[in-house]
Amino acid sequence: MDTVPFLAGWEPAPGLIKLEAKQLIEEGRDPDWIKDTLGAVDLSETAPPDPAALSNLWRRLQEAPQRAGFAFLEPSDLAAIRAERPPATRQFPLPYGESELSNRMLGAWLGRCCGCALGKPVECFMGPHNGLSSKERIKTYLLGIAPDEYPLRDYFPGSSPAQDKTGGIGCSPSQRENIRFMETDDDIRYTVLGQIILRKKGAAFTTGDVMNAWINQLPYRLVCTAETQAYRNYVIRYCTHAGEQAPADWSWIATHQNPYREWIGAQIRADSWGYGAPGLPELAADFAWRDARMSHVKNGIYGEMFVAAMIAAGFALNDPLQVVQAGLAEIPQRSRLYVEMEQVIEICRKHHFASKAFEAVFDDINALLGHYHEVHTNNNAALVVAALLLGQNDFEKVITLAVMGGWDSDCNGATAGSIFGAMFGADSIPSKWKAPLHDTLYSRIFDYHPIAISECARRSLEIARRVLSP
Repeated sequence: MDTVPFLAGWEPAPGLIKLEAKQLIEEGRDPDWIKDTLGAVDLSETAPPDPAALSNLWRRLQEAPQRAGFAFLEPSDLAAIRAERPPATRQFPLPYGESELSNRMLGAWLGRCCGCALGKPVECFMGPHNGLSSKERIKTYLLGIAPDEYPLRDYFPGSSPAQDKTGGIGCSPSQRENIRFMETDDDIRYTVLGQIILRKKGAAFTTGDVMNAWINQLPYRLVCTAETQAYRNYVIRYCTHAGEQAPADWSWIATHQNPYREWIGAQIRADSWGYGAPGLPELAADFAWRDARMSHVKNGIYGEMFVAAMIAAGFALNDPLQVVQAGLAEIPQRSRLYVEMEQVIEICRKHHFASKAFEAVFDDINALLGHYHEVHTNNNAALVVAALLLGQNDFEKVITLAVMGGWDSDCNGATAGSIFGAMFGADSIPSKWKAPLHDTLYSRIFDYHPIAISECARRSLEIARRVLSP
């Protein structure tokens, strides 16, 4: 029995318990059993916390039985994941030379930065406000400025006459009037850390190497949700000033008091693993698994593998549907993420993959996946897939669609932009999007603050050369 009590983390223990109940139900546990078990403890904010009772309740919840009829099979270890994949091509030759690979690598970095900067100011729009969903808040905010501001066509202005209804936006350095560089963000910091790990350790890096990079270069207050819990779990059990006390139990680290273990945090860490394996989606997914398993399980892991594989495939392919299918080929076909992304593809097909039908597509996606938390992997991955399939070879459409869908807007804009850049290169990204960043990134990571975005791409190209020609 685990004797570690509830400790400070992303939020107080009662909130963790409530989210854990939701997470277990999504994983297929019996909802009635869970509801009855929760009723035995007062989880109101006014109740004085009882760490022993909360720890006992957490352990009791883990005993919830699987409900009958749960149709999914969702392993977390790599061998079992691979055994559940569909048959597919797992590597693609790059149909071009060094110059085009350099163009695409720069495109991937620029696409990620532009998409992230676009979505950052409205990340605070997650969740309902004055009766508006996150995507409705975005639409209302823009239409309050002028009719031609919607659909989104540029970085967000810092104010709107409608903000009394929508709430104000954030991240002033990423607003239209102020943007001069890519400001620090977790979606970018993890891309930087992935690059640092690959430069230092190469393709043989381990999960422990990833965690050590976090401990050494990523302050605790710069991580969120699942990453906060995993960071804390590692430190309280394994980390001393001299190093690890014992071989790490990554499953415990990823799950102990961590109800966020299928949220988007791993998915946003995928990019450098895809950049490091152009044309090799299976290897990119392997890299992503090594990273994801220390903080996530099941669909949380699959999200990172899916995105890394899409990026890797994107370096060789330029058909968005083929890229999405190459990503899906690296995750279990009986998982929720696989099944739901197939449903999203069908939603887009029903609307003839037409970008003008984006609002109807988003409504269908919300009806299908709106039951997930706004920061879950699956619903946000759906918006990325839809943006790629509707936007096709138009960068502006891809990143604006990814952001207008709402939920975790900066994550989705960044991921969609990254995949587009790998597919079509920096030359396909209009100057109106990349010029305001002045080829500059501030990451708050040593040696990358500030740094030229083009230098990040150059370093990724060096990594890719070593991986492709070991």
